[in-house]
Formats: sequence, C-alpha cells, structure tokens
Amino acid sequence: MLSLLKRYEDKIVGVLGCFDRVVVYGTLPGLCFADGMSAFLRARNIRIFDYPKWAEPLREVIRENAESLAKEHGIEIEFIRKSKGFRKEARIAEILESRGNAPGIVHPPVAYFRRDESVK
Repeated sequence: MLSLLKRYEDKIVGVLGCFDRVVVYGTLPGLCFADGMSAFLRARNIRIFDYPKWAEPLREVIRENAESLAKEHGIEIEFIRKSKGFRKEARIAEILESRGNAPGIVHPPVAYFRRDESVK
C-alpha cells in the first residue's frame, strides 16, 4: 500500500509538521458564570432543568476519554462525592503534592447555573 505522500506526490507542494496534541489552557468566559450558562442554554432552547439530560452524552465522552488516558498512563481516578467536612481543595493539594504539578485533570470544570424561575 502506497503512503499518502507517495500516492499524491505530484499534487503535493509541501508538507507541514506539527505536534500531535495541543494543550489548551483557559476558560470560556461566556459560560463560566450562572447568567452566561443560562444564556447559552436559552439560546439553544434548552430548559435549565433539562441541562443534566442534555449534557449527559458530553459527560460520558469526557469521562471515557479521561479513564482511557488514566489507564494508558497508570494513573488512578478518584471520584470524590460531597461529604460533610470533606474539603476537595485539601485532597487536590495532597494529590498534587504526591504526583507533582504536571499537566492533567485534577479537578474537572463544573458548570454553574442558578435556580431562576424566569428561565424556561
């Protein structure tokens, strides 16, 4: 089987090389606060109380990818549920202390929304 470059060498003028991954840091300013998230959902005719159902497929894709990457790199995923007196920030600090401050998911982002009866 011919490589893609060989197969189309008469049509290819140049080849660009790049990294196979890009790490993006930042935030989505339009979504990272209650009114922004509400506006995002309203613009798509999604009721705020339907958000969990709407987000479920996205959540599953993110979870599956995180689990796959963790398994590939021998990293344990710890799901932390809310518990009285438990401080997530303290646990995250312990994790970072033991594994170092390397890139990776330590605490996934949370979507915020407010309970507003005027939002339908």
